[in-house]
Amino acid sequence: MTMARRWYEQTERGTPFALRLIRAIALHVGRPAARTLLWPIACYFFVRAGEQRRASRNYLARLRGKRPAWSEVIRHIHCFAATILDRVFFLTDRFTLFDLRIHNAEALLNHAAAGRGCILLGGHAGSFEVLRALAAERSIPLKILMYPEHNRTLTGVLLELNPAVRDSIIPLGDPYALIEVKEYLSKGGMIGMLGDRAGRGDKAVRCRFFGAPASFPPGPALLAAATGAPVIFFAGLYRGGKRYDVYFEELNPGVTVARGEREAVTERLTRRFSERLEHHVRLAPYNWFNFYEFWDEM
Repeated sequence: MTMARRWYEQTERGTPFALRLIRAIALHVGRPAARTLLWPIACYFFVRAGEQRRASRNYLARLRGKRPAWSEVIRHIHCFAATILDRVFFLTDRFTLFDLRIHNAEALLNHAAAGRGCILLGGHAGSFEVLRALAAERSIPLKILMYPEHNRTLTGVLLELNPAVRDSIIPLGDPYALIEVKEYLSKGGMIGMLGDRAGRGDKAVRCRFFGAPASFPPGPALLAAATGAPVIFFAGLYRGGKRYDVYFEELNPGVTVARGEREAVTERLTRRFSERLEHHVRLAPYNWFNFYEFWDEM
């Protein structure tokens, strides 16, 4: 089974009632009280979510070079739950609750000041919602290119908090998505997307990732080659408590690529992205949130 099919067919965990209950506690009681629920939630999913538990264990084994203790797997799930909880506060613009430490912001801000559109490329590491929060705080135009149908329950419950965010989503798979992306970039807008999950039927670039081959989607690099837009790597890593470290790195300055050269350029850029993603995941290893068998050899 391909990596793309594995994550598409993964059963979505959690019910609308449970998610709305956590959301209500977060909004009406506060973040400290809501955070007390995270360890019981992490332990529940450790017991009940066998596929995700095995994927976490396999990832941590690659990272550590040895079989992880069960407490490490629970800590991994807990970190994921913490970032989901914090999305409630980011989506309701409660940025002052957090200690956001920005690293190399100039990689993004210089392009924004010049009115030049960019592709902001991240992975399922840490919180992607931090990017929207920073963009809103600094009045940077941003739209997110994503598959809205995946994790539909979680996405729907969270977006009820801020319906305006729906207008900032460009759905992947829409026949007009590429046209909308090109127009937005041409007006100086930023396009945020994730680059570590291929869609069904997509081709993939095989990259060395944590010592083993894994498939990465070429779509973000192809989009950059077709539009000539700069590509900036992004990671918002959760460090515990209220702290997030936000990293920006320019992967590609933005050049027009001839059609005959796009395949080679795409492979280089995709591999460069996978290298930087691995580097940042190693900085905060419990922030890796692909809870399925990610590697091709599994």
